[in-house]
Amino acid sequence: MEGPPTRGGLNGTLSGRMSALAAPSPPATPSFAAALAEMAVPLLLLDAAGTITFANACAAALLACPAPAGLPLPALLAACGAAEPEGGILPEALRAARPVRSRLTLGDRLVEAALAPLSSGGFALTFEDVTELLRGAALARQEPLTGLCNRVGLHDRLDAALAEAARTDAPLAVLMLDLDRFKAVNDTLGHPVGDALLRKVAERLRKATRSGDVVARLGGDEFAIIQGGPSSGAEQPQAAEALARRLVDLVGRTYVVDGHMLNVGVSVGVALSPADGRNADDLLKHADLALYRAKAEGRGTHRFFEPAMNAQMQARRSLEIDLRRALALKQFDLAFQPQIQLETGQIVGFEALLRWNHPERGPVSPALFIPLAEEIGLIVGIGEWALRTACREAAGWTQPASIAVNLSPVQFRGGRLVETVMHVLAQTGLDPARLELEITEGALLENTDSVLDVLNGLRALGVKISMDDFGTGYSSLSYLQKFPFDKIKIDQSFVRGMEGNAECGAIVRAIARLGASLGMRTTAEGVETATQLDAIRAEGCTEVQGYLTGRPMPAAQAAALLIPSPAALPADAA
Repeated sequence: MEGPPTRGGLNGTLSGRMSALAAPSPPATPSFAAALAEMAVPLLLLDAAGTITFANACAAALLACPAPAGLPLPALLAACGAAEPEGGILPEALRAARPVRSRLTLGDRLVEAALAPLSSGGFALTFEDVTELLRGAALARQEPLTGLCNRVGLHDRLDAALAEAARTDAPLAVLMLDLDRFKAVNDTLGHPVGDALLRKVAERLRKATRSGDVVARLGGDEFAIIQGGPSSGAEQPQAAEALARRLVDLVGRTYVVDGHMLNVGVSVGVALSPADGRNADDLLKHADLALYRAKAEGRGTHRFFEPAMNAQMQARRSLEIDLRRALALKQFDLAFQPQIQLETGQIVGFEALLRWNHPERGPVSPALFIPLAEEIGLIVGIGEWALRTACREAAGWTQPASIAVNLSPVQFRGGRLVETVMHVLAQTGLDPARLELEITEGALLENTDSVLDVLNGLRALGVKISMDDFGTGYSSLSYLQKFPFDKIKIDQSFVRGMEGNAECGAIVRAIARLGASLGMRTTAEGVETATQLDAIRAEGCTEVQGYLTGRPMPAAQAAALLIPSPAALPADAA
């Protein structure tokens, strides 16, 4: 039999009533019989064989039977359409010789029945309508937007599923899901469209899973699925693998919401029981670690948990702590790499490159700490420090060389970037025309219109704007139509591939000519050999930057290069 609701008041009330009814019965005086007939609790009295001997008015009304006396209990319950648990409540009480409880269904109502043996013989049966109580408990575990389980409901269902899996030795998998590119939908089309999209995603998740699986929305664009149990009939991990692939395919298909054609993807992390954990907390944590790996490896894919992920996450958390400390203790530094004008061989500017020399770790690669800083939001503070420091250094140079500072896509969020740049220029006294802000296509992918508004605001300050890593993104050309960049920086992968690869040379040539036709300067990055430099010059690029013409250097060394005379190309490279 199913246990009673987890509510002390209900259990206590029923226990008290049963104890009172199980006590020695007083003489059946007229006044006592009237009291039983009028009591607010539905009550039936049964003889030892289970036949109804008395029913008060509340019981008759609840059971929709005006004259239940004389009917056997099973016949009465069947007549009023009650769905009784397998085996029946009366046989259970007879076998146990003690009070028993069971939950019955009466039409659209759920009723808690308590049957107690009487010391004088026979039984007393009381009822309590718990429909609203159980409905409220169910709603407390339901996510209102999609109707799926919420986080609390998921945890409860997972606990129950794990207990059942341990008893039956059945396979069990937990899948954590995170939508890709959902934030762009919310930002560009608004939350009502985003909510409608989430409901459609939830519907696809329901259709992709079996009736015995549990689908939950944990908040935002995060979902989870419990797969497995006795009814799954599938081996693990094959079943989880098949489901993960199906989810990536189904969720990634186009949606139509309020006339908009929308495309989002999904990343999936999978943990298996008992191999990856025997309790809910461990399984959810490990599935989340696998999800993090799936997102880090390109999104739109799935990954299974591996024990090494725990160590990697601990290392990541340690790096995060050190990164926060580095910002507070000002452990960052800038290196300055020269940008050379090909026509004259003179230094026309420097790019400020962020460096972190950890007191124990030593130099930490920007490729390692910058993505983490972006993920946890520290890049805004770090970027502002880098901008202010670079502008302050450039303001003290003896020649009006430009200073290029990289911007992260994260810095465009929040609407404060233009104000920040304006304040930095005012504080450092740098001529805005000497500041060059470099962005990648990633900044434009998230919310193109909003980013273009910010870029126009920066242009209004007199600042120059460059597109970095040009040619590596699929929309680079379309962005040149939407915003007049001052400079295009050709990605170093094309420059390095020019030697022995005609296609790379053709791409560099096309970009250089495109820049010239649009009135934009072109800088070739990553030049390391004289052969590359000759090829770059032949293709018509205007500027060059790389180890051949100048490695990143401390601020004082960069300033010194501008003092005696304009620096020229190395003799072996000219």
